[in-house]
Amino acid sequence: MTKNVRVRFAPSPTGPLHIGGVRTALFN
Repeated sequence: MTKNVRVRFAPSPTGPLHIGGVRTALFN
């Protein structure tokens, strides 16, 4: 599940994009 969310919200394996995507998903 974490991998799916990570790829879906942040295609980049590294970087703040991953954290931002997860945070946005939680807020949404």
